[in-house]
Amino acid sequence: MGYQIEDLGKNMIKLTIDCPAADFEKAIEQAFQKNRDKLNIQGFRKGKAPFAVVAKMYGKEMFYEEAANILMPGAYEEAAKACGVTIVSRPEIDVTQIESGKDFIFTATVAKKPEVTLGQYKGVEVEKAVIDVTDEEINAEIKKTQEQNAREITIEDRPVQDGDTAVIDYEGFVDGVAFEGGKGENHPLVIGSHSFIDGFEAQLIGKNVGEECEVNVTFPTEYHAAELAGKPAVFKCKVNAIKAKELPELDDEFASEVSEFDTLSEYKEDVKKNLVEKKTKDAQNKKEDQAVEACVKNASMEIPEAMVMATQEQMAEDFAYRIQSQGLNLEQYFQFTGLNQKTFLEQMKPQAEKRINTRLVLEAIVEAEGLTATDEEVEDELKKMAEQYKMEVEQIKEYMGEENLKSLALDLACQKAVALVAENAVEK
Repeated sequence: MGYQIEDLGKNMIKLTIDCPAADFEKAIEQAFQKNRDKLNIQGFRKGKAPFAVVAKMYGKEMFYEEAANILMPGAYEEAAKACGVTIVSRPEIDVTQIESGKDFIFTATVAKKPEVTLGQYKGVEVEKAVIDVTDEEINAEIKKTQEQNAREITIEDRPVQDGDTAVIDYEGFVDGVAFEGGKGENHPLVIGSHSFIDGFEAQLIGKNVGEECEVNVTFPTEYHAAELAGKPAVFKCKVNAIKAKELPELDDEFASEVSEFDTLSEYKEDVKKNLVEKKTKDAQNKKEDQAVEACVKNASMEIPEAMVMATQEQMAEDFAYRIQSQGLNLEQYFQFTGLNQKTFLEQMKPQAEKRINTRLVLEAIVEAEGLTATDEEVEDELKKMAEQYKMEVEQIKEYMGEENLKSLALDLACQKAVALVAENAVEK
C-alpha cells in the first residue's frame, strides 16, 4: 500500500491511498465468500457455485462495493498512522479507481491538528475571589435540613394555605366536554409548586376539606396536547384532605439527630465550615476557568470546520448515551424539544468550538512547559477508574489500549497546565 499527501490549506489534507491490484482481487474473493450463500445459480446448489462461474455470469463488478468496504478501513488506518499527521476529523472518502486487475485507489480528506501560537499564559488577570459566608446562608442550609426532616400532619381546623398539600379529586372540561387525561382522584397537589396549569393551585387556597369548587384556567398556547393548546377549561374539584409540613424545632436535640454534634451552635459552625470549603472550591474552579479562558483569548489558531463537526458529532453521541441510561433515546428527545438532528448539532457548535480551543491551548502549554504525567499518576487514575467500573486495573488497561492510555496521560498533563496558569494568574 502506498499513499500521497496533498495540503489543501486551512489545516485540511487529502490522502491518496493506493492498494495493490492483488489486494483488491483478494478483497473481491472475500466479498464473494461473504455473499455466496445468497447466490442462486442454475445448475448449482444455492451457495455452491464457484467464484469463476459467478464472475463470468454477472461480472466481478457486483462485488466491487463490498471489496472496497473490506479494503478501505485497514488501508486508511495504515496510511493515517504512517503519514505523521495528527488527524482530528472523520475521513471524507472518495473512490477514484476501482477496476479488476488494477490498483484500487481512493482519497480520504481529513482535518489535521492545528498549530497553536501561544500568547501570554502566565500572569493573566482573573477576578479576585472573596470567600464570605453570611448568617443568612448558614440559616438557609439549616432550613433545607429542617425541611428534609419535617413530618407531614393532617389539617382539619383551617382551609388550604400556600405551601400545603391539597389531596383532591378533579375532572377537566373544555366546552363542557371532559377530555382525556383530565381526571384524577386523591391527587396530592403541593400548593405553590406550579406543577399544574398556571392559576390552578391559587384557586384552591381558602377551600376547606370536603368542599367542592370549580377552577377556571386556560391551557398554554404551546401545550403538548395540541387539541387543548390555548383553550379555556373548567376543572371540577373536591378537597379530600389538607396536609402540611411540621418542622422540627431548631434546638440541640435537632442538631444531635441530623449531625454528629450535640449542640445547635456546634452544628452551625460545621455548616459554616462546609460552606466555606464549598465556596473556596468554587472560587478555585472559577479562577481556573477564567485563567484558561484568558490563555485561549491570547492564543491564535485556525480551526478546520471538519474538526468542529467531528467534535459536535462526538458530543451528540455522548449525550445520546447519557439519556439512554435514563430510558430515553434521541428520537424521543427530539419529539419533546422540537429539535432535529441538524438543529441539535448546531446548538452544540459553540460548545464544541470552545472545547477544541481550550484543549489545543492546554496541549500547547503542556508542550511549552514540558509537563508530563508520571507513571504513578497514570496508575492512580487507572485505579480510580477500576474502582468506579468494578474492574481490575489490568482489565482497564487492556480495554483502553495503548492510544487511550496515551490520551489519559495527556489529560493529566493538561490538568497540570490548568493548575500552572491558575497559580500564575494575577487577581484583580
